Amino acid sequence: MSEAPLAEEQAAELAAMFKALGDPVRLRLLSMIASQPGEVCVCELTPAFELSQPTISHHLKVLRQAGLVDSERRGTWVYYRLRPETTDRLAAVLAASGQPAGVR
Repeated sequence: MSEAPLAEEQAAELAAMFKALGDPVRLRLLSMIASQPGEVCVCELTPAFELSQPTISHHLKVLRQAGLVDSERRGTWVYYRLRPETTDRLAAVLAASGQPAGVR
C-alpha cells in the first residue's frame, strides 16, 4: 500500500476482511484459532463464550467467508484453522500504512 494506492477491487476485498474482524466475538474467535497449532474444533471454541452454538457458528461462517479461516467437517464436528496467507496480507497492509512516507 505504501508503493501505490489500493485498486478498487483490492480495497473491497480488504474491507470485507476488516469488517469481519470488526466484531469483538469474531476477533476473539480468530485469536483463539490462531493461538492453536494446526486446527481447533468448534466444540473447544463454544464454551469460551456466553453465546449459543448457532451464534458462534454464524460468526465462524463470517470469518470463513472473509477468507480468514478454513474449515473441515469431520462427523459431527467442524475444525477450523487460520489462513496465514490472508492474515499475513492484512498485517502487511497495516504495517505498510503505519510507516512514514519514504521509509521502507
